[in-house]
Amino acid sequence: MAPPNESKLTPKVAATDAAAPKLTTTGTTAAAKAGTSSSSGSPCLFSLRDGELTVGVGAGKTAALLTGVPGNVTLTPFAEAFDPTKASSDAPRDLACQAAANASRGAFLGFTFPVAASRAPCRVGRLPGPRRFLSVFRFKTWWSTAWAGRRGRDLQMETQELPVGHLPGEDDGVVICAESGSAAVIGTDFRRIAYVHAGDDPYRVMQEAYLAARVHLGTFRLIQEKALPPMADRFGWCTWDAFYLTVDPVGVWQGVSEFADAGVPPRFLIIDDGWQSVNRDDDPPHEDAPGLVLGGDQMTARLYRFDECARFRGYREGALINRPPELFYDKSMSKAVVRKAAEIENAGKAKKKAAQGGATDLSRFDAKIAQMRREVDQLLVQRDAMLAKLGDDDGSAGDGEVGLKAFLKDMRRRFPGLDDVYVWQALCGGWGGVRPGATHLDARVVPARPLPGLAGTMEDLAVDRIIEGGIGLVRPDQAGDLYESMHSYLAGAGVTGVKVDVVHTLEYVCEEHGGRVELAKAYYDGLSKSVAKNFAGTGIIASMQQCNDFFFLGTRTVAMGRAGDDFWFEDPNGDPMGVFWLQGAHMVNCAYNSLWMGQFIRPDWDMFQSDHACAAFHAASRAICGGPVYVSDSLGGHGFAVLRRLVFPDGTVPRCLHYALPTRDCLFKNPLFDQQTVLKIWNLNKFGGVIGAFNCQGAGWDPVEHRFRGYSHCYKPVSGDVRPADVEWSYREDTSAMAKAASYAVYRCQTEELLLMTQDSEPIQFTLQPSSFELFTFAPVTTIGGVGANKACFAPIGLVDLLNCGGAIIDVQHGSGDEVRMKVKGGGRLLVYSDVEPKKGLVDGCEAEFEWGNGGKLMVDVTWKQEKDGVSDVVFGF
Repeated sequence: MAPPNESKLTPKVAATDAAAPKLTTTGTTAAAKAGTSSSSGSPCLFSLRDGELTVGVGAGKTAALLTGVPGNVTLTPFAEAFDPTKASSDAPRDLACQAAANASRGAFLGFTFPVAASRAPCRVGRLPGPRRFLSVFRFKTWWSTAWAGRRGRDLQMETQELPVGHLPGEDDGVVICAESGSAAVIGTDFRRIAYVHAGDDPYRVMQEAYLAARVHLGTFRLIQEKALPPMADRFGWCTWDAFYLTVDPVGVWQGVSEFADAGVPPRFLIIDDGWQSVNRDDDPPHEDAPGLVLGGDQMTARLYRFDECARFRGYREGALINRPPELFYDKSMSKAVVRKAAEIENAGKAKKKAAQGGATDLSRFDAKIAQMRREVDQLLVQRDAMLAKLGDDDGSAGDGEVGLKAFLKDMRRRFPGLDDVYVWQALCGGWGGVRPGATHLDARVVPARPLPGLAGTMEDLAVDRIIEGGIGLVRPDQAGDLYESMHSYLAGAGVTGVKVDVVHTLEYVCEEHGGRVELAKAYYDGLSKSVAKNFAGTGIIASMQQCNDFFFLGTRTVAMGRAGDDFWFEDPNGDPMGVFWLQGAHMVNCAYNSLWMGQFIRPDWDMFQSDHACAAFHAASRAICGGPVYVSDSLGGHGFAVLRRLVFPDGTVPRCLHYALPTRDCLFKNPLFDQQTVLKIWNLNKFGGVIGAFNCQGAGWDPVEHRFRGYSHCYKPVSGDVRPADVEWSYREDTSAMAKAASYAVYRCQTEELLLMTQDSEPIQFTLQPSSFELFTFAPVTTIGGVGANKACFAPIGLVDLLNCGGAIIDVQHGSGDEVRMKVKGGGRLLVYSDVEPKKGLVDGCEAEFEWGNGGKLMVDVTWKQEKDGVSDVVFGF
């Protein structure tokens, strides 16, 4: 155990042996000479001498990263550990060469332990102050967040990644802990447990550090090595908040209809938890568990067959084609069931609170809960009666397909633009795994045992239920068979991908299976092979996966995963202000986690509800996040005005080129409750950049109470500023030239102002109200034409009716003479900057009226033409 003032880093990931996990620790210091030479001829920046770990900071100077380093702590320059001619067999040569070129910037930090152990905490020194850092740590088994600190004591348990700043705490101890997860897997040599990397560009440091880990380990692939799933560019709907565990085919059909009829057609669908065939140990072995409604009810249930539950199995081909839902379906039924189940949940919480307060007579709670359960059962009987009407044979259904296959076949007939259908699954099958004896697989219930490092994480219903029921774990050598059995059936039914949830269950049941690394290898290998075979290698979203175990072992195939915890439309603990403050916490988690996770996967910022009080706040972040855009609206509960600012009429979205990351000036700050920092995130479009500014103040992690809570005194306006340099233009080769622009046109989404800036201009100042935002689109200004009167300064902004207006611009060409030719996707108002009035404007070859003036605002309307996939050809002549 660490002394009271010291905190543990417990990075638990794959390494050179099962007991030696890795932590990627990055520094943002400048280069200098120190230590052993690399293969590129440059000396290593890091040095460990006389109990001090230092890094070069330029001009022959060094800075101390750790002092008071014990003698058993080791430092191995990356150049000594890496031979590019012997890199992991699957590492492409160009990646190996890049890693070799950067070898002097990195080193392995580790230690030796005096006795062989399965859990080995080691004090590696003190963190000298003042020094800013960001502790990205697991606050639950499944989810991570960030904590900005200056002292060693600010390091959080379960830290997965640690960017350290070179600017200014007190000296505090740091402990790194190796943990195998099995008493049978022990070791003494952990000299490569952590990796440190240095540089003066924080984004390049992250990129280079994980490149080094990739070529060293050979157990995962970086995001640039993988194709994104096609749904990344399409709008989608997830069924979760509409139905929870009561999802049924008629409700799904109704939901997709509502979007399509409003001109916002979903191109992908996620049928979330509730569709599987699961039951509990005390249920009849071949029947679905009855009465499952809210999340939590199902967490002790196990998969007992690989196909769909009875509600979907009963569907017959043509049923909803011939009898659409509006003829018999009460779409308010799902809300009524969920509402009543929530009353039962709240009554249970009230009972628990009364018991904790010393009450001995709890009979009134029991009576109330029993009555409400009868009411839920009655509602479910009514729901089943409605669904039974699909089975009434009126002679129209015919003798075609049945079940999920029939349903998806009909869905695609009715909604031909529905390209992708994903379904939910847990990594181990169901939440409680697979029911022993129910399938051909060898499964047994293994008690769930949280490892010591998770002791300081947040109280979690999912963990409590998993510990209560254990996991029906399929034998590791049959993990591939488990996924093949599930996925081959689903692919045959028309499913194109899976959302794999509850990923970190494995570390609870690894004691008898070679520890967490070996068990994870078996399961992730089986999953990767099945996805490659059944879902084109890309049809997967990972969720509840935010730990190094998954990223270093499970991302050989996975190219998309959740960047934050779940979207909560309200505080489950009853704080009425949670409707607002939880939304800012979600955004901050996604933004800072993306620094780390974005090296492996394209971050998915999760769904939201388009009719939520903070719908526009969420929509603005999704518009520029660079990941998928999807909602979890209830039936009849939509904000179509918000959605039309996100989605094209064909159901595609104007996605940014990169994934959103925090700007440099807020990397080591606390945009949740320091009362002064605005969360700013940057991203890139083909012809410009975008900065999103969000007031997320008002909530955050409480390291004493080990939970997220509101900080009401912080829920107030905050101010900030933006400048062109906030956009990391040079992070991509195809946008780097825009960094050299002499000036930029800047459009403010909310105020609709158009401004002109240079790199030397004073920054734009702004103030944001709580839970509000502003988007700033930056477009480099180009000179068009020759000299004299025909010369014009021009910058394309985009379709300003969209939140990511610059994402609508497909192409810009400076044609012969004095013309600008543009291709723009979408409909609405096209805005460009021009310092002179054009002589002509054409849209699709026809003269078009345009407005010019007011500081260079040039506006023309374009319309959506389905026959041209929504693309308009626009010409301005000067």
